[in-house]
Amino acid sequence: MRKIIVQKFGGTSVADTDKIKNVAKIVIKEKENGNDVVVVVSAMGHTTDHLVKMAKDLSPNPSEREMDMLLSTGEGVSIALLAMAVQAQGYDAVSYNAMQIGIMTENIHSKARILGIKTEKLKRDLKNGKIIVIAGFQGVTEDGEITTLGRGGSDTSAVALAAALNAERCDIYTDVEGVYTTDPRVVPHASKLKEISYEEMLELAHAGANVLHPRSVETAKLNNVPLRVRSSFKLDNLGTLILGVEKMELNKPVAGVAQDLSQARIVVCDVPDKPGVAAKLFSKLAQENISVDMIIQSYARKVSNTNDIAFTVDKADLHKTIAALESLKTEIGATGDIEVDENIAKVSIVGAGMIDRPGVASTMFETLAENGINIRMISTSEIKISCLVDKEQAALAVKSLHSVFKLDSDVKADVKGDLPNI
Repeated sequence: MRKIIVQKFGGTSVADTDKIKNVAKIVIKEKENGNDVVVVVSAMGHTTDHLVKMAKDLSPNPSEREMDMLLSTGEGVSIALLAMAVQAQGYDAVSYNAMQIGIMTENIHSKARILGIKTEKLKRDLKNGKIIVIAGFQGVTEDGEITTLGRGGSDTSAVALAAALNAERCDIYTDVEGVYTTDPRVVPHASKLKEISYEEMLELAHAGANVLHPRSVETAKLNNVPLRVRSSFKLDNLGTLILGVEKMELNKPVAGVAQDLSQARIVVCDVPDKPGVAAKLFSKLAQENISVDMIIQSYARKVSNTNDIAFTVDKADLHKTIAALESLKTEIGATGDIEVDENIAKVSIVGAGMIDRPGVASTMFETLAENGINIRMISTSEIKISCLVDKEQAALAVKSLHSVFKLDSDVKADVKGDLPNI
């Protein structure tokens, strides 16, 4: 029985017709290896950024439904051109958008989650020897509404398709050679990882590593989909394999360092210190589909019996968050201001090897202190420690932590173009 390989190509890999021809060669090579091939592509180059700019020129706050209608057009260009390029080489190829095959999502615009994928048409085409090219990033609801999965959602589309088709592997092609210990633009001597666990990759993705969309890693982990990140331009390099932590040898406590410059810190001041207040606050944000990251609640003030609740959200959700909190202040009895700080960055260390290894947290804190970097907030998980610092100190924090945990490589990382924005 022929194996199915799902390949995903980001916007920089299909930025122009020459690069699309290069992608066609990669796709055909996989086909000639005796495999059935399903290809997922993003919009060309900076198409999505251009579309967003046009929308903002027309409206400062365009509706999410119309934004989905607009942004879903970008992938339509890519899939048609790639199918043409494959056909020009004598191979049978067909392109589909998400509506044509049935990538079904929840009824939420801009951040929809995939509920299921109809595979009948895909399996029929594969049986007939066709190379299938599918638009990433988009889906459709039961009542026919077009949705998008959020920036970088093409990764999620590819992994979900691999899971639905029981594919042998999902290869994510980009313009870097794999997953690095940190952003090579910040630390030129970052090391390329031969392998990394789903758990570590998921934490790095949530912490700001611009390689894979967090949901794609989560989907791969849940469905046990073998995942590989490799370069579209250096095919002799097999990139980074992402697999279960139980299959790895953990030689270092820390696998990578990440920074996230896209978050804002919010403090709701003088909140009554009584049961249920925090639940109401964060339930309101959840109803607005706003994801909260780091959370700290201060000690209660004895005189006023109030405290402050601080947390971080993505800057893209800041306007919605403030509006939700203002409408909630009276209900929960908060008497203070809502303070906002956008001049912050989250810096994280991640590693499955830090489990049961004492001293990792203290080394991180001491290193930041030695470099004059003040910690504003701290959050931890079993394999991650994150610190909120001033944005202008983020790069120094990443470099110093990368060095102290001995992640530097003797070889300068080779980054072709921009790392993907996810």
